[in-house]
Amino acid sequence: MWIHLLVMAFALSLILVRRRYSYWKRVGVPFIQPRFPLGSVGSIGTRIHSSQLLAQFYQQLKGTHPFAGIFYFLQPVALALDLEFVKNVMVRDFQYFHDRGLYYNDKDDPLSSHLFNIEGTKWTTLRRKLVPTFSSGKLKMMCPTVVSVADRFKTCIEKCIAQDEDIEMRELLARFTTDVIGSCAFGIECNSLENPDDKFRKMGEKVFEVSPFAILAFFFLSTFKDMARKFRITITDSEVAAFFAAIVQKTISYREKNNVQRNDFMNLLMQMMKRDDKDESEENSVTLTMEEVVAQSYVFFLGGFETSRTTMSYCLYELSLNEELQTRARKCIQSAVAKHDGLNYEALMEMPYLEQCINESLRKYPPISNALRSTTKDYAVPGTEVTLKKGTDVIVPIYAVHHDPEYYPEPERFNPDRFTPEQCAKRKPFTFMPFGEGPRMCVASRFGMMETKIGLAAMLMSFRFSKCDKSSVPLKISPNHLMLTPAGGLWLKVEQLDGGTSEIGFSKAISEERGNRVEYSM
Repeated sequence: MWIHLLVMAFALSLILVRRRYSYWKRVGVPFIQPRFPLGSVGSIGTRIHSSQLLAQFYQQLKGTHPFAGIFYFLQPVALALDLEFVKNVMVRDFQYFHDRGLYYNDKDDPLSSHLFNIEGTKWTTLRRKLVPTFSSGKLKMMCPTVVSVADRFKTCIEKCIAQDEDIEMRELLARFTTDVIGSCAFGIECNSLENPDDKFRKMGEKVFEVSPFAILAFFFLSTFKDMARKFRITITDSEVAAFFAAIVQKTISYREKNNVQRNDFMNLLMQMMKRDDKDESEENSVTLTMEEVVAQSYVFFLGGFETSRTTMSYCLYELSLNEELQTRARKCIQSAVAKHDGLNYEALMEMPYLEQCINESLRKYPPISNALRSTTKDYAVPGTEVTLKKGTDVIVPIYAVHHDPEYYPEPERFNPDRFTPEQCAKRKPFTFMPFGEGPRMCVASRFGMMETKIGLAAMLMSFRFSKCDKSSVPLKISPNHLMLTPAGGLWLKVEQLDGGTSEIGFSKAISEERGNRVEYSM
């Protein structure tokens, strides 16, 4: 009896799986043949990075339809193939694709309930409140703080090359970005440049230490969100959650006790904890709890820590392989610094070739290599007879678009001249999306660019970078990370330039920053 029931259950499950996997065929959409139980993404986290796998699907089916069908486990997902469809999803029909569809659990895992993940009107209101933090005026005020950290970063590199000219740059860049975010977001001195074992930096690394299983778990949870919440599944490491909660609470307590005012991210979040939004209607106001403040601080740390480090890493790598481009970038920096009497905000605004190098790095190695959107109501796809049902996820394969030879001839070649004003004007919209696009574009993208520019400017003014015996050429991308990460780290030969960096590069900005800095210990 039991055997018959088991056989019937197995047969029924097989029928249901086959029907599910025939979904895209039934609605007339070209698709990638899935395999149970992982669907179309069986190679993710094992042999190839998710962005590279989706780029293969993109090239295989591009031109056949505005989008292709793939499967994450049993869930049908639409993979954008056409720029007009991308525009519809990201901007024109945003009301249908308001949310990212990523897993978060605000009850059992408050740190996951941050701006990048949350949905609906809560996201709309919170984002509107956070945008002023990254205005030109606020960035200009933060600039001296970042320059001060860059000066310490320069000293740190000098100490490292005194011991060995071959340096693993990702580790050093992690310490730089940790100190920048610690100061600009939390108002604390992390000192990870002086202390490699600083806990702040260790927590940042811990967040991005993932296994192939963890990557598959990420996609599974995003596919079966409601079920995961019922089982109270969390995605944030408990040690990381406890650490950031303690840091934020101590920072807020200190500032309130000592009446500390700073033009930074934490100060804005503290204002949003106060229930005094009398100038706004109730539905448009937002008051944050302590847990929500911790979550927003956490995501700002993650964004500033990893994306800037990754961009600087790849830019240095590419410039190390081409001394002519590196020299050109260095001259651009030196000219702006000399003109504006130091490495300051005005100088950063006049480094066009450095910005071209950064943009080309973001094209070739976009930190967020795929953008995810969730259909919030049934959407009739223009130009087709297909309707995407509510709850269907849509992936915009940013990495694939950035490597499409139709838009970028010889896409694997690093060529900053792709981003001259003339070339940018010729290029089709939605072919360059390193920070996403539309209303859900990264809110802190300008801060990230400023941090990246200052870090690269400080390094290129003082040091020459070239490949060494430990350098991986061509670079291999690790399949075991959500973000594009070089396998085995990034080893480069670093040599100090004759004369080093003139004091004009740092002294003025550092003097301004020290005059505004609030010193205290956490």
